[in-house]
Amino acid sequence: MNVLLISGLGPEYPNHSLLAGSTFEALVAPGGFPDRAGEIAELTTLHAEVNGGRLPLLRPRRAASGIRAVSSVQLQHVEKEDETATAPHLTTFTVRAILEAAGIDHDVYSTEAIWNGAGSGPLTEPSGPYDAVLLSTTFIWDRATMAKAITWVEERFPTAALVLGGQYSNLKFQQILDAHPFVRYVVRGDAEPALPPLLDALRRGEPVSRIPNLVWRDQDADRIRMTGIHYADLEALPSPAPSGRFPVIPYESMRGCPFTCKYCSFPAASPKWRYKSAEKIAADFARYRDEHGAQYIKALDSTFTVPPTRLRTLLPLLTKAGVAWEAYTRANSLRDRAVVDALEEAHCRALAIGFESMNDTTLTYMNKKVKARANRTAFELLSRSPLHYFVSFIVGYPGESPELFEDTKTFLVNEYAGPFALYVFMLNDETMPVWQDAERFDLRVHDPDGDAEHWSHSGMDSTTARRLQLETLREVRWKNDRAIQRTWQRDYELPLLPDRSVTENSVIEKLVDRLGMASADFPNPTAAAAKRADVLSQLTGHGVASDRV
Repeated sequence: MNVLLISGLGPEYPNHSLLAGSTFEALVAPGGFPDRAGEIAELTTLHAEVNGGRLPLLRPRRAASGIRAVSSVQLQHVEKEDETATAPHLTTFTVRAILEAAGIDHDVYSTEAIWNGAGSGPLTEPSGPYDAVLLSTTFIWDRATMAKAITWVEERFPTAALVLGGQYSNLKFQQILDAHPFVRYVVRGDAEPALPPLLDALRRGEPVSRIPNLVWRDQDADRIRMTGIHYADLEALPSPAPSGRFPVIPYESMRGCPFTCKYCSFPAASPKWRYKSAEKIAADFARYRDEHGAQYIKALDSTFTVPPTRLRTLLPLLTKAGVAWEAYTRANSLRDRAVVDALEEAHCRALAIGFESMNDTTLTYMNKKVKARANRTAFELLSRSPLHYFVSFIVGYPGESPELFEDTKTFLVNEYAGPFALYVFMLNDETMPVWQDAERFDLRVHDPDGDAEHWSHSGMDSTTARRLQLETLREVRWKNDRAIQRTWQRDYELPLLPDRSVTENSVIEKLVDRLGMASADFPNPTAAAAKRADVLSQLTGHGVASDRV
């Protein structure tokens, strides 16, 4: 049985449009912007002396994996000889372990190579032939992207059985099977009990009706069939560990989510919340350290810091394990200095948190189960600690008005420090609990045949939300020296200057952000040029120069 696994990130991130009109956009635009060559050179020739050599600030990133915008901190905690190591993609890591445990030969290819060309993945495309192609949809979020991936597989491997799995196909399997006859099967939920027997049945030419977690099109009956859901026992199931050494390893300690935030469809894809014990997690970390050379673990759960009883037991165990790690958390898990101190002692290096809003009314609409006061407490604790952190916010949630959003905007402009992202509310799919409030908030979609990019509700519409997003980010960029929006950084290595302190790197990153965004923020070319000249002068004070100066 020859199998190809295709897994990885999506084609771009939702905030990519925020670079419109900037030097960052001109830098990567197909065909370039010849009339802005000098401006581009100001950015691309930035460099500093590091260890006696000339180091460019904007160095292409070796991999784009991990927790949103804080993933690059992993390289700061990996031993020098492993500085080129990056974390495997969690889905790839997990599915490879399933295939290896079942003795199934397979090749692996990155989804990023589908979006960007073969140069983004292996040097050459897989040639096959393959009996089955496994396509992860975890980082696919719209119909166009899904169609592009399916077409890519069908054109190259027309005789292979295409099997989908992951978040998007878990939720959209009916829509996908109706639109794409080439898709043979969709694995819903956990792959462990479904994938090995499915591949074995395909190899033997046997029926699949007794295999759990499957959806497929019955050609004879011209109908969609599905089998019952079987949940893997995470405590009893060995944690993934493909052969080889992995200095940075992705990890999941739970599936599903105990919370019911109304903007999130994650629980709908895995309704039963299950989690590993503190003892199993600590043992896994130690095993990854001893058997695979792991020096950094990237916990990619919806939230690693719940339940609180597990966290209290876990942190002392991780203190002994001695492996650095990062994770997602909720703001109200960080209640006091003692919790943050315990995280530091347990070798936590970075946390990602969704504050979403700094207004209690909006947070209540979201069913977030967190108050703005808890968000502010978490921020104050983290900002006074050595832990790296990344915080995300949303503008335009149904019911939120510009007046309610003002609390979030004011916090970002006047108080916040550190990396962050501000997203416009997205109606990803029909399973989002927010639809329960459609009548309450007069929620309407104005492109029903597309992917709900245009919407309105009682508080605002999508056009207003995007305007508020841009206005807020512009004010934060030029009025707040300590807050750094993360968008363009995804493509480049961080820290920009590995020999400098965290504080100085933050200052330099902020200046580079202003330099690259000046042309977008100041439409008048003279005003934009004056801003760029001022920023370049400030960078000189940090030993950073541009060949254009």
